[in-house]
Amino acid sequence: MDTLTKLNIFGLALSAVFLAMACVKADRVRAWRADFNPSAPDVPNSAFTLARLLFVTIAGIGIYTSVQGFGVSDDMSWSDDELTSAVRGATDDLDGYRYQADESGAPLYFDDYASLIEQKVTENGGGDAPETGVATEPSDPDTESDTHITVTANGTDKVFCVHVVRTRSKEDDYTPPGIAGREGTLTFSGYRLAVAMREGAC
Repeated sequence: MDTLTKLNIFGLALSAVFLAMACVKADRVRAWRADFNPSAPDVPNSAFTLARLLFVTIAGIGIYTSVQGFGVSDDMSWSDDELTSAVRGATDDLDGYRYQADESGAPLYFDDYASLIEQKVTENGGGDAPETGVATEPSDPDTESDTHITVTANGTDKVFCVHVVRTRSKEDDYTPPGIAGREGTLTFSGYRLAVAMREGAC
């Protein structure tokens, strides 16, 4: 349970206390005052009326704020089903994914596997899922050709392991055109990804 949800629950509980206080009868309060301090002056009925109005108003504000807060919390938090569906969708999108890399082996279109998976999970979250809150952590030691990445998200205890295997694909090599339409001299190596997922940390 995230901090915002806990605050919303606390707000509802506090509002319930104020409503309970507003329901206490004036005679009971007078009796308590008399037992605690018999010489205390009597409290007029108008004071009890004003106190009840104040308590009900505070409780109403607290309930409204908490309900709105639950909506904000839901917009910021992932559910179990949302993350499960998003990771499955990202896995399907990336299984068979083709890309090129430069001479150092760095991909041309993304920074690393972790950021690529985070992007795809977020894209597959659906209309009700947040646009942030996904975290991806590669295992150690992994390699560029075989890596495991743990996927988590705010609001859910679900954890997934995404396994990425890279293979060389010469048919996906790319040679940009050279100057003045001549054949290029630089070739970017092509690769393909095989991606699978399972529930649980890597």
